Amino acid sequence: MKINYYLKTISLLSIILLSGYISAQTVTGKVSDEFGSPIPFANVIEKGTSNGTTTDEEGNFSFRVNEIPTTLVFSSLGYTKKESVINSESPVQIILKEEGVGLDEIVILGNRGKERTILDSPVPIDVVDVKELASSGQVSVDQMLNYKIPSYNATNQTISDATAHFDPADLRGLGPSRTLVLVNGKRKNQSALVYINDTPGKGEVGTDMKSIPTAAIDRVEVLRDGASAQYGSDAIAGVINIVLKKNVEYTTLNLNSGITTQGDGFMLDADVNTSFNVASEGYVNLTAEFSSQQHTNRAGEPGEDVLFGVPADDPNWGNWLAENPDLGMTLGQPDMQKGDVFVNAGIPFKSGNGEFYAFGGLTYRKGKSFALYRTPYWVDDPYNLLHEAGTEYNGFQPTFETNIFDSMDGIGAKFDVGEFKIDVSGTFGINTVDYTIGNTLNVDLGAESPTSFDAGAYKFQNLLGNIDVNRNFGNINLAFGIEARTEKFTVKEGGSDSYFGSGAQSFPGLQPANALSEGRSSFGAYGDAEWDVTEALLIGGALRYENYSDFGGNTSWKLNSRYKLGDKGAIRASISTGFRAPALHQIYLSNIQTLVSGGTISNQGTFNNVDPVIVDGLGVPSLKAETSHNISAGFTYKFTRNFFVSLDYYNIKVNDRVLFTGEIGYQNGGPGNPDNNPVEKILDEYNVTSLKFFTNAVDTKTNGIDLVANYKNISLGSGMLGATLAFNWNETKIVGNITTPPILEDNNYTIFNRKEASRIESSRPKTKATLGLNYDLNKFHASLNNTYFGKVTWKHANNGLNGVDLGNGPLPVEDSAYDQTFSGKVITDLIFGYDISDKFFVSATVNNLFNVYPDTIDTKGDFVTDLGGRFKYPWEVNQFGFYGTIIKAGVTFRF
Repeated sequence: MKINYYLKTISLLSIILLSGYISAQTVTGKVSDEFGSPIPFANVIEKGTSNGTTTDEEGNFSFRVNEIPTTLVFSSLGYTKKESVINSESPVQIILKEEGVGLDEIVILGNRGKERTILDSPVPIDVVDVKELASSGQVSVDQMLNYKIPSYNATNQTISDATAHFDPADLRGLGPSRTLVLVNGKRKNQSALVYINDTPGKGEVGTDMKSIPTAAIDRVEVLRDGASAQYGSDAIAGVINIVLKKNVEYTTLNLNSGITTQGDGFMLDADVNTSFNVASEGYVNLTAEFSSQQHTNRAGEPGEDVLFGVPADDPNWGNWLAENPDLGMTLGQPDMQKGDVFVNAGIPFKSGNGEFYAFGGLTYRKGKSFALYRTPYWVDDPYNLLHEAGTEYNGFQPTFETNIFDSMDGIGAKFDVGEFKIDVSGTFGINTVDYTIGNTLNVDLGAESPTSFDAGAYKFQNLLGNIDVNRNFGNINLAFGIEARTEKFTVKEGGSDSYFGSGAQSFPGLQPANALSEGRSSFGAYGDAEWDVTEALLIGGALRYENYSDFGGNTSWKLNSRYKLGDKGAIRASISTGFRAPALHQIYLSNIQTLVSGGTISNQGTFNNVDPVIVDGLGVPSLKAETSHNISAGFTYKFTRNFFVSLDYYNIKVNDRVLFTGEIGYQNGGPGNPDNNPVEKILDEYNVTSLKFFTNAVDTKTNGIDLVANYKNISLGSGMLGATLAFNWNETKIVGNITTPPILEDNNYTIFNRKEASRIESSRPKTKATLGLNYDLNKFHASLNNTYFGKVTWKHANNGLNGVDLGNGPLPVEDSAYDQTFSGKVITDLIFGYDISDKFFVSATVNNLFNVYPDTIDTKGDFVTDLGGRFKYPWEVNQFGFYGTIIKAGVTFRF
């Protein structure tokens, strides 16, 4: 009986399996490109399933599907994905189009009218699409560009107040202020923060690149050429245009998480992007994102505190030092939580000759970084405010907490009037930074001191109106337009307890004297012309006049040309002038910070450019616009449909750069000394050990080379390989004399010391290169990225000898016993991905695969360079951060 039962069961299962096999049907066909060449190893997936195959070396495929009709999805590296409905078992012919990458990408950046391919453009442009951004293995757009564009630098900062929550970024080492950022071709607002700590970009104002969710981005266009004549102030180093997504095929949900191999820095990121149609051909794209990261700690462990003269065997504090070899420090990336909502919409006119559009969004992020730890022998807590009565007091580490809000919103219409194409738009942007100083106290308030302080806030906002017009006259294209802009910078004072007496430990709050609300307006008009003299030769030019209500006007111009070498390549060159208006922040910022000054930790004052102390007392002139002169020349060549190379040289001279001076402090006297010079008497009056201010004082010259080589669709095994090599060499030098106000020069003050000069010349790598490899094999994807960050040099503020006998006599000022060069390093990132189906993907990423760290600081006997051993790795000339290996995993759902 049992045998018969088993035989019946086996027979029934066989019938079921056989019927399923018989009902399944076979689909065959061939996949080719637009030129008829077969595409080997292309992926062919039955939509909504994991059933699929790949094409053979001749582009042919054959596999069984569950039923017909069915929908197949065809994809291959370097080609646009395509869906096709299969209605029979007859062989199908599928043609995939090459993606718009390389020299055939269509861009409008770099000219004000006619769309051109990168090959046709007279200036160098990089286009990084969403796939390439994702293949970087990074999370935020600033770090994605950092690992994809060698001339772009952005590094995480630490122990630098609010700067730790922004990360200064720049193109070509020219500082954050000289790169213009656009969103959908419209000027984005700057941040409210001035980077006034000892980091790259010190004294400058940048754009909050963390405020744009990566899930909302379709591509990033990077114009590597001066463009003030076309776009106005700030476009000295170049322009970054972030293009938002429009229509998307799927709703996409991404979930990512990671942690360092040290067990800290846990991060979680979730985003969703979708779109829907309105008014038949209109669209609305929506993005929402949330991310969170925890802090890391890579503090040094000196075991003694030379900053305060406390040796390891100190009879009073030796036990505390043994228990706290890192002196209590937390030093690394900050805690941060961020939420974003973005929209991009377009609705065509019923007449069909135009479109109404709107875009923008808002970002809110909350962060917490850390200040220098207040050891028990540095700051006492006699009233038990930060420890319980009866317990041992171990000191405290103040926190620097920020609430950052950023919003940019644009609205406009594009339409035709006869042969003229017109774009009318309005854009509003705002960025606010609110400060809270936590886990600290104000010693002058005694037992009444709170332990958390409202330290004040900064706000920057702008409002722009633009009218842009262009018309094509056959081989001549003309464009012109106007822009009106208003800006406002606001400083809100902190709570009175934050600045009472010596103020809250780590950051005395903004005082009533610092509070202000200042604005200005500007008006600009431009004209742009391009003439296709022949099919090969293009000549173009632009002229722009801009007038500011606070300092006057500027006229910038540009000439460029391109000569095509058939349809394979081109030679290009440009020459232009440019300018940058001093930021309102740089004109009006004032505050007091607790920093290392005069060889000790004390209060340092920043006085604004309109303060009588600066204007009358020190004779510092009002800030004026920086001006620039740019020259670039290069070529690009497409050797095959899959391999191209571009090489460009650039030379940029910037005059009257606005700088944040070095420390102006006591010389031979001290606080209250009756023999103090006029400068020292100002320090006495404001109870600071040193002061700083902004002034036009430096001219610089930058030379550089950009090289890009891209080779895609390389057949390797059963898959396809793509490779990109990018290289940048960049050198900036200070030229001429530094302009010093007479009263400071007469009293032997140097307003811009060696350390500050090295921040311009050597804090960013002169050499940076990336080699990216992408491999696709059926449903498997892999990326291997190697990024070389060249050496950087930190220089001591003075000649650094300080009594050290080197045996060869005194060193010249340009050399120092305490300078240090940090060697170049290669960071390797490895990314794996697998398509479980056409709607479900998984990925794994290892950032910094080989756990590479910067060189450690060699103090050579000077505690200022590492703050008595608190810092193990450099922070003033940070190349790539110091977090070590990070392991991440992610999933993507499409529906």
